[in-house]
Amino acid sequence: MSKQQKVAIVTGASRGIGRAIALKLAEGNFTVIVNYAGSAEKAQAVVTDIETAGGRAQAVQADISDAAAVERLFATTLERFGRLDVVVHNAGIMEMGHITTDSLDVLDRALSVNLRGSWLVMAKAAEVLEQGGRIIALSSSVLAKSFPGYGAYIASKAGVEGLVKVLANELRGREITVNAVAPGPVATELFFEGKSEEQVAHIAGMAPLERLGQPEEIAGTVAFLVGPDGGWVNAQILRANGGFA
Repeated sequence: MSKQQKVAIVTGASRGIGRAIALKLAEGNFTVIVNYAGSAEKAQAVVTDIETAGGRAQAVQADISDAAAVERLFATTLERFGRLDVVVHNAGIMEMGHITTDSLDVLDRALSVNLRGSWLVMAKAAEVLEQGGRIIALSSSVLAKSFPGYGAYIASKAGVEGLVKVLANELRGREITVNAVAPGPVATELFFEGKSEEQVAHIAGMAPLERLGQPEEIAGTVAFLVGPDGGWVNAQILRANGGFA
């Protein structure tokens, strides 16, 4: 590996926004660890796309809510490539449920994956990143909307945003930046699932730009943060949402 080629982990990179981020970082001369939870075939397809374009990548399975799995993800990366410069924590779940006593399992799952998973990934990143590294977590612009049924998801992502700001302060002196990117509605397979054309059109019209975001646009925001021009941005939540919130 070239001395100039940096290494990035992207969690939840087998599809959607995570896939776009992995491809974008590979274009920028990063070796990319394509993390996935269950879809080995889709993760390998991302690796193949990167390698076909002349980049380097490796798929690594890990449930980010499992401490041992997160440990293995980072250990595999360091054993194979000898360094780690960037961690983009994109993996998460969105499960709907109103704030009722019989929806407690929805809250538990959201906190386990979205908040506990973020804690584990960000904490491990803080332990092993090179001087001047970058940590980026994915949040959501839906925090500003308070839609019914989103309570568990919003609570978990609000926690993630809190962790970002605290960790940035805890890493003082190491030149490591910690930020979050909070997309608005993005045209992914997951977004379209279960929605009618009318619902999609309504949501797309909520932002002043009157359209859905594209995964590549979120990837571009991440690429800015990990690049040289993003070095002075720290402890911030970038709401890449077309004015949605």
